[in-house]
Amino acid sequence: MEKILIIDDNHDICLLLERFLSKQGYKTASVQRGDDGLALLRKEAFELVICDFKLPDIDGLEMLRRIKVMHPTTAVIIITGYSDVRMAVQTVKHGAYDYVTKPLYPDEILYTIKAALERRTQSLNQAKVVSQNNTATTKTAPAKPSVAKTVLTPDGKRFIFGKSRASEQLQEHIDLIAPTDMSVIITGETGTGKEFVANAIHLKSKRSDKPFVAIDCGALSKDLAGSELFGHVKGSFTGAMSDKAGSFEFANGGTIFLDEIGNLSYDNQIKLLRVLQERKIRRIGSNQDIPVDVRIIVATNEDLREAVRQGKFREDIYHRIAEFEMHLSPLRERKADIMIFAEHFLESANQQLEKDILGFEEEVKEKLKNYYWHGNLRELQNVVKRAVLLTKGDYIESDVLPQEIITPQYLTSDDASISSVQISFDPARPGVPVFSQSAANLKSVSENAERAAILKVLEKTGYNKTKAAEVLNIDRKTLYNKLKAYDIHL
Repeated sequence: MEKILIIDDNHDICLLLERFLSKQGYKTASVQRGDDGLALLRKEAFELVICDFKLPDIDGLEMLRRIKVMHPTTAVIIITGYSDVRMAVQTVKHGAYDYVTKPLYPDEILYTIKAALERRTQSLNQAKVVSQNNTATTKTAPAKPSVAKTVLTPDGKRFIFGKSRASEQLQEHIDLIAPTDMSVIITGETGTGKEFVANAIHLKSKRSDKPFVAIDCGALSKDLAGSELFGHVKGSFTGAMSDKAGSFEFANGGTIFLDEIGNLSYDNQIKLLRVLQERKIRRIGSNQDIPVDVRIIVATNEDLREAVRQGKFREDIYHRIAEFEMHLSPLRERKADIMIFAEHFLESANQQLEKDILGFEEEVKEKLKNYYWHGNLRELQNVVKRAVLLTKGDYIESDVLPQEIITPQYLTSDDASISSVQISFDPARPGVPVFSQSAANLKSVSENAERAAILKVLEKTGYNKTKAAEVLNIDRKTLYNKLKAYDIHL
């Protein structure tokens, strides 16, 4: 009998759901506070958790993260009284199966529960098959495969490697570094898959059965970063209503991934150094040290060595985390991988959008291979998903691709420096521009163009960063990094 835990501060909803689901053959339990739910989850495992987004003690996203840390394979459905697309995207991004708004309808919630449990069973079966195949592969030691390699995470997410030389080298490095406890720096442009590589290292390590906790340092406010990373005790600052464990405690025994580590404040860099040196953390407001055993993997799209030279990043931390460095090449330099990833994203989009697109027209393949891919894998994924949504036939055609891919515009800006650049096209290589200026000058020209474009959009949106990021089709973190890089102060 599958067990379902209901967490909702509304007693009536808990009671109704328990009665309804018990009649459907499920074993149920319910609590009305997040802490009580987590305490129950520490004692026993549940196949599914139905959790209210607005709890009196813990935020819904925080609950979701903690549940996934304790039980990665547990399916989670978030329920709330507010319909918000952004909130829905956030919950799914953090591992929820689905997001259901109140009022709850019996048929709808039952359908969602059955689908979540079925997806969970499929994921567990796939993980078992992959594990068995990996064991057999290790014993027979076959020749290196010539096709893309698949990695399946415990929660059922499937990632692939490409087959270019850069991807093969990346696989070799992951296989080499994973069994060790060495700290790793992963560098590369935004969207190249740094978190995926960190997860792959964890899955191949001796810590694979322990938590993998990913923290986006760029999204942490200066005031709350210390609490998020190291935890706090009740009353340590305004709003600290109860004790809270930090990410390092959640990751104990496993791996913590610090994305955009260069954005950590100087104070938190000092606290991180203490963890690296002594393997102990201290919650904010506490005098008690807590020993932690974590492997640290960090990522950045900026040059940390330059940040050290400028005094923005501590040199002693850099040398402690730089035991092994891995650089992820941009997608435009791995043309052999583009269609492998495109086919993978096509399969994912078909499942998400409930469509059955068979593939890409040859013309589309050529355009995808020749595009610059400023946003790398993340941009490719978005393009393919949009194309799947718009496609009415069996194959994706060029008319559903974004205009910038159909007819690339390499430089568009009102910046005066653009006028001195003469662009022509090589007849033997359609779509490939030839610049009369040197490559060194081209870099400054493109940077000026991007800076001018960002300033123009900010002005039109009344300097609203959220709206500006939407217009520019980038996330807020990327926009903040651009503002910092171009010394734009608002």
